[in-house]
Amino acid sequence: MTDAAVPVEAAQPYMAALVAELEEAGAITSRQWGAAFAAVPRHVLVPRWYERETNGRGIAVWRMTHAVGESSLARIYRDATLVTALDPDTAQQVDETAWTGVATSSSTLPSLMAGMLEDLSVEDGHRVLEIGTGTGYNAALLCARLGEHLVYSADIDPALVETAQSRLSSIGYAPTLVRADGQSRYPTGDQFDRIIATCSVPSIPGAWAEQTRPGGIIVADVSLGIEGGLVRLAVNEDGDAIGRFTGTAGRFMAARADARTYQRRRRAQAAPEKDTRPTSVTAADVRANYPFRLLLAFRIQNAEIVYYSDGAGDAMSLQLQRDGDWARVPLTGGETGLVSYGGKDLWSEVEAAWEWWNDAGRPSQDRFGYVREADGMAFVWYLPDGSRPTRTWLTDLV
Repeated sequence: MTDAAVPVEAAQPYMAALVAELEEAGAITSRQWGAAFAAVPRHVLVPRWYERETNGRGIAVWRMTHAVGESSLARIYRDATLVTALDPDTAQQVDETAWTGVATSSSTLPSLMAGMLEDLSVEDGHRVLEIGTGTGYNAALLCARLGEHLVYSADIDPALVETAQSRLSSIGYAPTLVRADGQSRYPTGDQFDRIIATCSVPSIPGAWAEQTRPGGIIVADVSLGIEGGLVRLAVNEDGDAIGRFTGTAGRFMAARADARTYQRRRRAQAAPEKDTRPTSVTAADVRANYPFRLLLAFRIQNAEIVYYSDGAGDAMSLQLQRDGDWARVPLTGGETGLVSYGGKDLWSEVEAAWEWWNDAGRPSQDRFGYVREADGMAFVWYLPDGSRPTRTWLTDLV
């Protein structure tokens, strides 16, 4: 069968069920976005995708899946991210329909998309720029809500842009799509009322603030190392983008400067083990508390958290590392209350942040503010009562 084998009419009950699920979860809160999700056929824009599984040889693989027949519709119209592309530099085919490798593009979790679109606060007549065209599903939702003449989208991958344009056209939408680095100025030079990014960036690019009209809104995923999150920022007359992390939590694949692959991160050689000591903060504490991980990203900049195994049959550990320094806490077993470290004792900073976070009442992520000033400097701060304090930066409090 071809990609168009399943008619849109057959999918409508599944589309309606997805809307009901997103409304029940609180991701969709407005009639307009409910109508948009009910109108856009995801299976036309995502006719094939990869699902993660372990094959018969015990290898974790991405299995190619097709939208063929009505039996596949329930799998498409669920609140799940559907991976649609793999990094060609890491992808290796292991059987007829499965590959290993790193995912580079996807159709995002619908509840995350809905939350971001609600946070965007669009109004009739708003011109919107989307960074990261991908499958075109998000662009289609914007078209359904605002009209195609007000929707612009950019993606670094020309093949994705071409495919999305064709599939969008097949369902009656013709937004302005371009192949471009979304972190740079949009090629037409237009200004926009809203910018939404479905890829993560280490900080808000200056081009986005410059292309947003004063009073306009940017919704994007800022990746800060250990953790990151969605911010909703209003751009003022001075070019500052000011706001906070949103209640909608989610992460996106990193923005790419190259259409084919991601830049590999170079890591310093790990320092030799220095000591092992008791700790009151376990790996489970870190894993279970997203706002706390965000706080760690503010406090321990340029660090990352990875999973570690020495290959000798030991239990898996959570490892915090930066510039060769590392701290490691077992995930399971009888030693989850012990931390081993090499170089600087990074875990002492985790413990200090844990004490602050608990003393502050365990604030959620939407109590952390974010600003990207016109000169490019970016800061975060704590909003104990939900308002913006006078330059009391979080780094001064923790």
